[in-house]
Amino acid sequence: MPHYSPQELATQLKSGLLSFPVTHFTQDLEFDEASYRDHLSWLSSYPVAGLFAAGGTGEGFSLTAAEIDQVVRAAVSEVNGKVPVVAPATGGTANAVAQAKAAEAAGADGILLMPPYLTEAGQEGLVEHVSAVCRASGLGVIVYSRANAVLNDRSVAALAERNETLVGFKDGVGNIENLTRIYAAVGDRLAYIGGLPTAETFALPLLQLGMSTYSSAIFNFVPQYALDFYADVRAQDHAAVYRRIREFVVPYLDIRDRTKGYAVSIIKAGLAAVGRPAGPVRPPLSNLKDGELAELTALINKIS
Repeated sequence: MPHYSPQELATQLKSGLLSFPVTHFTQDLEFDEASYRDHLSWLSSYPVAGLFAAGGTGEGFSLTAAEIDQVVRAAVSEVNGKVPVVAPATGGTANAVAQAKAAEAAGADGILLMPPYLTEAGQEGLVEHVSAVCRASGLGVIVYSRANAVLNDRSVAALAERNETLVGFKDGVGNIENLTRIYAAVGDRLAYIGGLPTAETFALPLLQLGMSTYSSAIFNFVPQYALDFYADVRAQDHAAVYRRIREFVVPYLDIRDRTKGYAVSIIKAGLAAVGRPAGPVRPPLSNLKDGELAELTALINKIS
């Protein structure tokens, strides 16, 4: 049984920073459940509003359906209701529906619906896809609008009217006009989550568009810094936010942008840098080079 109803989930997610933990692997690239549980125990000791298991930062795209179920069940068991656990639903509609049902059976509190894999679709098809997942369980659903599944304001309004369990909209595009149109259309009916890579970069301007929270990947390895950054954003302390962007975020982005896929790899490197290794990333991603890890470690030490 979930610990949060769909509306309780939405209210909770709006209230604070969101955690997207990495998935721990052994050197043989097998799921390391003991290390993953230890990581979740550490993260959940901080005041975050939600934990998203096996998401993008958690390399959900590299996990089998059985592994996703194992990761979600481990998260539900370890967190034990301290914060809501949101599970992924991925791929085509049939696969996403099956994962939504599995997440409910595993005791998750919500679903993050990822874009369908390797196909283009019109708005009508996307509305049907999201609606099918919303009907598949009683859990609250957050739809991730990005890549080949960017929803416009009319589609979001139709989905919100049709599906009571649709409680959140996560944006991975950053189109200001589209976000303004969506908020004008449905207002506070949904929880809005910033989902661009290294979301801290965009957090302050997107706050004006109703996005009271965002997915923080850096929370994995510098949790208190991530929370302090979030507090500065919510206080609209421009000077403090841009000081943190200068001292950490920009040089961090310089490392992240050197190789495609580093947006995930750099998080595991950060955990290695703070003495809490999470193992390697799975192909097709690649790990940071030794020199880049040293550079990241020095950057983290400056803010610790």
